[in-house]
Amino acid sequence: MPLTHDFKETIRARAQRDPRFRHALLREAVECVINGDFAIGKAVLRDYVNATVGFPDLERRTRIPAKSLMRMLGPKGSPSAANLSSILTALQKTEGVQFELSLRR
Repeated sequence: MPLTHDFKETIRARAQRDPRFRHALLREAVECVINGDFAIGKAVLRDYVNATVGFPDLERRTRIPAKSLMRMLGPKGSPSAANLSSILTALQKTEGVQFELSLRR
């Protein structure tokens, strides 16, 4: 089910004013990808990019064309590990955060 314009605008407005919300969106995207829910992870990552830096700025930071980034993070997209790593590295730098993995038993 596609998101409505109002919902996307609500996400964008909240992300622009609330750094903790932005960090939570980015963390959710990473956790989904790591835990095998790749489709949801890509969707959240796409929403995050749209609500924050935008694809033209992400293109500049990753040197991956914006249209390619949009396709990669779209429903049928399949970014390579290298491209996904470039995207996540750029977004972490933008937010001033760093993800660390921990093992839970």
